Amino acid sequence: MNNNKHNERLLPLAITGAVISFILGALTFFLVDKNTPVSADKILNNVKDQFREEGPIEGSWIEMTKVPWKKYSYETKVYYGGISKMEKGQVAQYEFVADAYTGALMDLYKV
Repeated sequence: MNNNKHNERLLPLAITGAVISFILGALTFFLVDKNTPVSADKILNNVKDQFREEGPIEGSWIEMTKVPWKKYSYETKVYYGGISKMEKGQVAQYEFVADAYTGALMDLYKV
């Protein structure tokens, strides 16, 4: 009987500890994940995969150095890259800007 009272007193403490551990784990995950850059090669492969959905590509490149980039109030570091592919019998060149931390395309334009 004495053991049940002891367990009843520890239950709220255990639940509180579990909740705090979960919250700290989630915060750590998001903070570390946001500050970990995606490799330039992975970003280039993702962009190439998207272009391949519309047909074969002729060539591609990406700068391996992250550079600061700002658009309106959003600031991050980005990679610059490019893709070339055949369109209507001629080589078409595209350049892109990709967020170095999320891999998202920030800009894509035909040269």
